[in-house]
Parts: sequence; C-alpha cells; structure tokens
Amino acid sequence: MAGAEKLPIVYVRGFAGDTAGIDKVVADPFYGFNEGSTHIRIGPDDEPCFYQFESPLLRLHLDERYQILVDGGQDLYLASHDTIPPDTIWVHRFYDASATTWGTKPREFRLETAAQDLLKLIETIREKSGAPRVHLVAHSMGGLVCRCLIQKILPDLGRDPADVVGKLFTYGTPHGGITFDAGFGLLERLRDLTGINGAEIFGPERMYAYLTPSALRAPDGPPDDWDPRAMAPDQPFAFPRERVFCLVGTDPTDYDVAHGLSAAAVGPRSDGLVQIDNAYVPGAHVAYVHRSHSGRYGLVNSEEGYQNLRRFLFGDRRVEAALVGHRLSRASDTTWQAEVRLSVRGLQIVTHERMSAHWCSIQLPAGGADGDGQVPLVESFLCSTLRSGESGTLRYALHLRILSLRRRDGLLSFRDHLEQTADFDDILVVDVGADATAAVPALSATWNSDITGPIRDFRPPGAGGPSDEDPADDVWVNHIELPATTVPILGEGARIRLTVTPWE
Repeated sequence: MAGAEKLPIVYVRGFAGDTAGIDKVVADPFYGFNEGSTHIRIGPDDEPCFYQFESPLLRLHLDERYQILVDGGQDLYLASHDTIPPDTIWVHRFYDASATTWGTKPREFRLETAAQDLLKLIETIREKSGAPRVHLVAHSMGGLVCRCLIQKILPDLGRDPADVVGKLFTYGTPHGGITFDAGFGLLERLRDLTGINGAEIFGPERMYAYLTPSALRAPDGPPDDWDPRAMAPDQPFAFPRERVFCLVGTDPTDYDVAHGLSAAAVGPRSDGLVQIDNAYVPGAHVAYVHRSHSGRYGLVNSEEGYQNLRRFLFGDRRVEAALVGHRLSRASDTTWQAEVRLSVRGLQIVTHERMSAHWCSIQLPAGGADGDGQVPLVESFLCSTLRSGESGTLRYALHLRILSLRRRDGLLSFRDHLEQTADFDDILVVDVGADATAAVPALSATWNSDITGPIRDFRPPGAGGPSDEDPADDVWVNHIELPATTVPILGEGARIRLTVTPWE
C-alpha cells in the first residue's frame, strides 16, 4: 500500500506439544505461515464454486511486495548479507533447538528462552535492514512469546518495547490462558501440576512468571485480582495497546474435526481450544471471525484473518461505530442483545461478526448507558489505496440487529418468541473519503432501508452529508439517527456514533 511504512514482519508460531509435534513443525520451512485453504462457496444460481486462499505468506508477497529471503536458510542468509531490505518476512524458528531431527541433543523448550531468542532475531533484522522496528505476527502461544518479550524481557533490560516492536497481531492467542468448562478446575490443576508436554505455560502461575517484569513480580505468585490478559498502561515501559490487534475465533467445531473433542472440555464459546473471553487483550483492537483455532479452516489459514492483518499493518483510516443514547426496557424479565457484521466493499468475506449463534453477541445493558456512555459495536481499518467501486470512496457496511429474550421463572420463555427474528434489523452503509491527505475525510452514512434499489448502485451525496462534530483536525465524529422504527425499542435518543481517525 502506497505511503504505509514497510517494516520487517516476524512470524511466531504456536504450541507444538510433545517431541513428535516439535519434530513435525521444524520440517516445515515456514512453520505453517505458508499454509492456505480451499473450500466451496455458493456462487451464481446456487451453484457451488471453488474458493482458494493462498496463505498469508504468499498474499503478503503478492499484495504488499514483501520478500522472502532464505537461500538455504534464513540464518545463513542473515549471516552472509550485510544489508537486507525492510519489506521482508522472517520466521522465528524457536523450536529448531528442541527438535531431535538435527542430530544434536535437543534443548528443553522454555517460553522465556524463545522470547530472548526472538529479541536476538529482531536485533539482527533491525541492524541489517535499517528499520527502526519490526511487526510481530503470532499464532496461539506465539502471541505469549511476543508478550513475554514486550512485557518482561525488554523492561528487565531497561528498554522501551515501543522502540523495538511496531505492531503486534495475534491469531487465537490464549491471552487469558487456557481454561475448561468441564472438570470444575481439576483439569487445569492437573495440567499445571504435571506440566504434561509443557502445557503448564497456559496456567496462571507460569503466565505470571513470564508476563511480569522482575521488579514487579511478587514472590508468592500472582495476586488474586491478576488478569493475565492485561497489558497495563501504567507500568514502566508499557507497550501501547492501540498497537495490538487480537483476532478471535468463534468456531469450535472445525477444530474438533482435526484435533479430537477439545471443544467438549473448553466449551462452545471458543475457537475449539481458546475460549473467546481469553483470546484478547482488554483495550486492544479486536475482531471476531467464525473460524477455528487452527487447521485448514483455522484463523491463520483464512481470508478473514489476512484482510484484518493487512489493514491493521498498512491501513491509513481507523473507523469505529458505537451505539449511544439508547434506552431499552428495564423489565427484569427481558435481556437485550445486538448482533453485528462488518463488510468492506471489494472483499468476499465478512471481516468481523458477533452473532448469538456463535456465542459472542453483544449484551446491551437494560435501560441503556447513562451520560455519554456507549456500547462499542465495531472497529476496523481501511486503506485509501484499496478503494473500489465507481463512487471512489472507502465503503463499508455495518449490519446491526437488536434482539430480545424473555425469561419466566428463571427459564427462557418462548410463548411470543420468533426464533432468529430481530426486533430491529438494518444495514448502515458508510462511505469514507479516500483522500489520505485530507485532514477531515468526507463521509456519508445511509441506512439500507432508505436506499432505493441495489446497494451497489447507490451513490453517496456529493455535499450536505453529516458534519464533523469534533473540532480536532485529526478526528471526525458524527451521530447518525436510527430509523424511526427503533424509537419504541431503543428510545428517541439512540444514535450510531461514527468515528474516523488517521491510522499509521
């Protein structure tokens, strides 16, 4: 993408398990980052058609012109070249030293050592490329290796991680550890006690040890209120959470096909291995996609994951939408939920979806939020060089559904219920000006119920659109009225707050 800073990208893979798993991993030249997927989509006339995702490695090579420099091995290449271009992709091959296939004595895997070795790789890449920082892209446990570097290794050295790492993108990382719905805590205690295959790294004791700087670590272990997901902004050398993006998977079934019955233990609110509530850092950017933890239909192998990754790393617009000013029924027997989907023009996939069928709908507080309170609905990133369509704008669509559930005597009541039928259902079509040099982007927002004909034929008004409500030069804010049909549901003051800010 033109104008975006091209920093080196370092990929950090996830947990391999026992020795056999490690030996299998090291046989892959790119540790799995090169794996894509194929599946059938429904095309015109309800006929099945082939769909192929080439892998994030190849797509970054094709779309962003990143280079893959190996020539017999990336360590050999780095050792034999004094300079390298910054727009390159590298793999942190931390499992190589723990494999039995190299003819040397395997080194016991330790997460802190992997983080220390990651720093050595980063320093070599920075020195030879001249790049000030690198982007880290991590799957599963790899995100914890990156966080160990950011939250412990660098602070212990008295170094600011923001000077070393540009952005961190995680696929299905167990930021809150791995917990189970089954077993009443016994499975976690057994795992942490026995350390089978090194899986205790996903328990609170070990996580506290490798995520906490030495100067702040209590000798008795984690405090009762310690949250392993937190990247506390008030700690010394805190890494900015706005530079972190967490992709959360919501499909446990595809993971079970390849890995047994893990979802039965982890629970349905998961990607098959990591529970939804454990898969993100509070305060970071988050997107939910209906993909499993790994495998052919996993997060890393998905177009959904790649498009979020690409726009987070190289986009130039950050867009947000929130529900504000709503006043829902305060009846004690009624629960309100919102479902959202985000579609970006030109993509064949939905980049974000929170659905009740996927166990991740947005719970709306009864009575609404007081004062300036808001319920975040979605945030995403756009790039002016990727605009498509005849209007020449960056267009995205926010599909919003509001549903209510009623209880009677503690049980759901279906007397007046219509399954999967929303009390409100509409799509907000948003057009953002694509001029990256404009201090305030032109913007238009129209509900689909007000659009006549196909959305693709709709052209945003050239003038007289929503005005900017924020006086700051680099922030655009406007409140969009909801259709009049929502007044009996959300109240007269309900609005969708749209925000657009520049993104580096």
